[in-house]
Amino acid sequence: MRIWFRNLASLALAAAVASPVLMTGCAVHARVYDPYYRDYHAWSVETPYDEQWERDSHRDHRDFNKRNSDEQKEYWDWRHKQGDHH
Repeated sequence: MRIWFRNLASLALAAAVASPVLMTGCAVHARVYDPYYRDYHAWSVETPYDEQWERDSHRDHRDFNKRNSDEQKEYWDWRHKQGDHH
């Protein structure tokens, strides 16, 4: 019984330590930094704009972070010309 309790306590401690790390990891991916305009954007808000930019500029869909720096800059220039960029 004592061994079972020690294992349970170790598991609870590991869960307590890991949970903030896991939750923070999710939050980090939700924002993207725009180095050209030096601000952050919530990517969940950016997704429809990214898709609109791809349609307007006749580009195939691709993950933003896999685009080259020239295309990323074009996107941020286009995005900041939109009325509600935050």
